[in-house]
Amino acid sequence: MKEEAQGHGYSQRLVIAFAIVSVMMPSSELVAQVADEGEAIGEIVLEVTSPRLARDLYDTPAAVSVVDAPAIRQGQQRLQLDESLNTVPGLFFQNRYNFAQNLRLSTRGFGARAPFGIRGIRIQVDGIPYTLPDGQSQIDAIDLDSAQRIEIIRGPSSVQYGNAAGGVLDITTARGDDLPPGARLRLDGGSDDYRKAAIQGNGVRGDTSAIATLSWMNVNGHREQSEAEKGLFNARLSHELDSERELTATFNALHNPKAQDPGGLTLSQVEDDPNQATFMANRLDSGQTVNQQTLGLQYQDAAVLPGEVTVNTFYSHRDFAQQLPFPGASRVAYDRHFYGISSQYQQGSELAGRPLTWVTGADVHRQSDDRRRYQVSPMGEITGQTQAETQNATNVAVFAQGDLALTDRLNFSLGTRWDHLRLSVDDDRLEDGDDSGSRTFREVSGVVGLSYRLAPRHQVYATVGTAFESPTFTEFANPSGAGGFNPDVEPQKALNREIGVRGLWGNSLSYDLALFSIRVKDEILPYELDGRTFYENAGETRRQGLELGIDWDISYNWRVTSALTLADYELRDFTDEQGNNANGNEIPGLPSTLWVNEVKWQGAGGRFAALESQYIGEFYAENSNQTEVSDVWLLGVRVGDRFLISDQSFSLYAGLRNLLDEDYFANVRINANADRAVADRGYFEPGPGRTFYAGVEWSF
Repeated sequence: MKEEAQGHGYSQRLVIAFAIVSVMMPSSELVAQVADEGEAIGEIVLEVTSPRLARDLYDTPAAVSVVDAPAIRQGQQRLQLDESLNTVPGLFFQNRYNFAQNLRLSTRGFGARAPFGIRGIRIQVDGIPYTLPDGQSQIDAIDLDSAQRIEIIRGPSSVQYGNAAGGVLDITTARGDDLPPGARLRLDGGSDDYRKAAIQGNGVRGDTSAIATLSWMNVNGHREQSEAEKGLFNARLSHELDSERELTATFNALHNPKAQDPGGLTLSQVEDDPNQATFMANRLDSGQTVNQQTLGLQYQDAAVLPGEVTVNTFYSHRDFAQQLPFPGASRVAYDRHFYGISSQYQQGSELAGRPLTWVTGADVHRQSDDRRRYQVSPMGEITGQTQAETQNATNVAVFAQGDLALTDRLNFSLGTRWDHLRLSVDDDRLEDGDDSGSRTFREVSGVVGLSYRLAPRHQVYATVGTAFESPTFTEFANPSGAGGFNPDVEPQKALNREIGVRGLWGNSLSYDLALFSIRVKDEILPYELDGRTFYENAGETRRQGLELGIDWDISYNWRVTSALTLADYELRDFTDEQGNNANGNEIPGLPSTLWVNEVKWQGAGGRFAALESQYIGEFYAENSNQTEVSDVWLLGVRVGDRFLISDQSFSLYAGLRNLLDEDYFANVRINANADRAVADRGYFEPGPGRTFYAGVEWSF
């Protein structure tokens, strides 16, 4: 009965969405008309590079979105990625306000299981991976004050990047020649004692350009025990060796001396006081400190061979310490070294007289963590050490992709990748036995796709691809002991099928529709025992849905953006850790409906106003689907103006979030405290009420 009801609701949502799309989709007569118009106007080329094979967007057989600088910057606080990416269909964000756990991002269900950080999604900035070989991603060092462009691939993409590739976020920060030479100073302030200052300077001299951005943020937070301080520095130095060769160095530094964690509340605690922290979070002063430095070097050469060679090397060091909001083995620390090299070669040639564009390359990445864990008493005293080990992950991979133009309109794409991933633990604490060990995975990923241009700026595509995702070191934690590997956790593997259409009518209305169906075997899901999070494999999961994005410039002044996601995420052949039959249940933490709309007015001279609405459908907090999280509508508004005084400019901006002061949850800790009664589980992190921010930017 439950499955029938879920299926009926899902069908209704699809019917509604298809009704919307049918109004937009061109008939055969319209296609011919648009084709004629397109040929008269000429192609507008928007190149994407996140799939590694650089190509025109309308030749790309994948759900790819591009977010440019105005969407990232205009009237935004530039604290978290959701500000810029909310209007990208298929993306779901949680945990915006807990800087100790960081933003959680999921796409098509990948990434939803992480209680902190991001899993299953590849993150990279300026060619430097922010995703480790074991699949963990941290985004606290991403500097949105420097970001110039973000490309998003939705859906499994292991053929491009291997492990942890349920999707890709490829962020490019500004170069010295991307902005007018000069300097910019930003000062922000707002609710909950929010304060931020950022200064940026850039310039060009001969063949060399440089840019540097420094920012510092403080916030006390809307809950107890949620104060945070963070400093970021990002710099790029580029030098053109000649017209076809270029060298770019990137340096990023994060200093996060305080990020408190208020913990998850039970429903009764939320009703009593949604702004409180848990008792133990206060007593133990839970939170984290982080210092990280990253150096990257990119070399591009279009002269050494007929095609173009790109080589990226990087080194990152991260020093991390955290007190979790419960006693026991709850104080963790690690010292991490992450380094590697990626190289690729792209060339255009011919096959059987038809144009062929192909890319091939190799990745070698290594991660080494010196990890410690300590026992903490209920009074906050360290009573002993429970873990001392070195975790090493090495990934070696080769890949190749090609696009063959079968006709002037029809492209055939084929790609494959081979990954060798070795995870090992060297136990340095032998009092309780030797928990050393290793796991090795050899995986082959593939993708095949067709792309057909209905017109120069209208495309339909179909893709079938495979992906794999290994458990991270954290997810390999053994519930029977403090160290070593859990032998019962295996990688999850996905088969992705997708069809989509995208296009641009005139120069005002763009649309992007994708239908997907994904089957995942051995889905990795979390559960908690004695406050700690452990992981297990579900038998199988099914994910299917629709993603629709519309961007309509109604006039010079008015623009409407809409992103609708309708999806069904289902557990199959799975019994949870309490013996509940979860077959047919929804995967926890994933709403079946997401709908974001933005109406924006743009006046002369930089004046603007934007109203955003966000609907998040209901979802469940655990595998057994016993706790339903209610749906919510959230509204926000941003306004701003710019003034010119001589050769200097001043921009004023302000924003209101949660305009209607709704009660909602900014984060739900999936499957938390699974060993407790349902009413005693600390799932909920309430979001703030109505909050305000304002700022000024001086460009000189």
